[in-house]
Amino acid sequence: MSKILADIQHLSASYGSTQVLSDISFQVLEGQHWAIVGSMGAGKTTLAKALTGRLFRKGTVSFFQDGSPSSKVYWIEQQHRFKNRSNVSDFYLQQRFNSQDSEDAYTILEELAEDDSVAINAWLDVFHLAALANKPLIQLSNGENKRLQLVKALLKQPDWLILDNPFLGLDAQGREILSQCLAKLPELGIHFILISSAMELPETVTHVMVLEAGQSIWQGDKQAYEQRKQLFIKSRVDDWKAKLKELITTKEVFPSFQWALQMKDVRVKYGEKLVLTGFNWEVKQGDKWLISGPNGAGKSTMLSLISADNPQAYAQNLLLFDRKRGSGESIWDIKKRIGYVSPELHVYFRAPGTVREVISSGLFDIMGLGKRMSVDQSGRVEAWMEVMGLAHLCERNFQQISTGEQRLVLLTRALVKNPPILILDEPCQGLDEDKIQHVKELLDFMSEQDEFTLLYVSHYEQDVPNCVTQRKCMV
Repeated sequence: MSKILADIQHLSASYGSTQVLSDISFQVLEGQHWAIVGSMGAGKTTLAKALTGRLFRKGTVSFFQDGSPSSKVYWIEQQHRFKNRSNVSDFYLQQRFNSQDSEDAYTILEELAEDDSVAINAWLDVFHLAALANKPLIQLSNGENKRLQLVKALLKQPDWLILDNPFLGLDAQGREILSQCLAKLPELGIHFILISSAMELPETVTHVMVLEAGQSIWQGDKQAYEQRKQLFIKSRVDDWKAKLKELITTKEVFPSFQWALQMKDVRVKYGEKLVLTGFNWEVKQGDKWLISGPNGAGKSTMLSLISADNPQAYAQNLLLFDRKRGSGESIWDIKKRIGYVSPELHVYFRAPGTVREVISSGLFDIMGLGKRMSVDQSGRVEAWMEVMGLAHLCERNFQQISTGEQRLVLLTRALVKNPPILILDEPCQGLDEDKIQHVKELLDFMSEQDEFTLLYVSHYEQDVPNCVTQRKCMV
């Protein structure tokens, strides 16, 4: 009989008086590697917290190593958190593009300094971070930060890792590296449970549990799960196209332009580190572009020049909306024409408020609701929540909903004013399969009804909507 590596029985957990997990039981046997999947808000991250003792729980949770109980169980969160030299951990989005803030940030080696140097170098090499060892943390891409979080956890010499969506934000190479490392972990005596999207199950996974509304609704081997997967995909709202068509026909009218942007010989440098050099690109009104490239290629930096978040934009030969950057326009003149969402925006979006208030803030280009809405604006927000399937969350605190739900809220925030330019940087990160398909169909439908310019970043070909016709690869 196979050894029991983990034994979870009748696990329940609550946030205050709200029960989130109910009577979850499963066992991990020797040779098995489990993944937990489910729709947004199903309770996956809550389960990760409960398994690692970060949340009050009922029931029994037992992990073993070499037949003995183990307490060396570590949770690797979805989002990275760090402090700078000034002991500050609350950052704002634009800070990562400011040179002086980069100087106040620790480098990768400094962040890991308290650990064994031999082990540090070995793990940095495994996760392809050795060349970035002296890079400030605040300048790391989302995918690079993901890999660093894994290195930090492995340096603690864990018996078990609970990995909460580690593939989010990784490019194709990063996903392959992570898959290879997960396959090697059992050889090093490290076991894991993977919280994941159903679309990102590495070969090493042998068993799957489907979580829905805080309950285990199915468990079995991976092959059986793949055959039944469609049974677990939630249906979309039938009338969203009609609502969206009405929203588009009643949108605010923005001044027309020929060129969304023109970049000529753009050069961005932080200290001695060149991020962009000799970069050229032209985008006409109505173009639909896919921007691709590995983590660290400069995609976020380039987009920050467009979105008015990077102060180095003033020193560039950059044209936005037929007007040279720095010729008298304000940041708000630019932002009011752009809908923007990115993994970085999600990390730095700390404003309090309900889901309705966060979405409403997109009408005013602020982090949080600071202005009173008109009746028409309020109606627009309500309609967009229905289109995106968020109406049931409207009065929930944004900080207390699931990470996937937060990402969908921020995407809705970018869409709510129907801007002439949409900058969608990994907009489907953390969404379940049904929502990814919904976002793709929504963008395709919007492109049929109205002319807008789309700059779409994704590491996943299957996440790209059909309306995208042009490609910009950054290396």
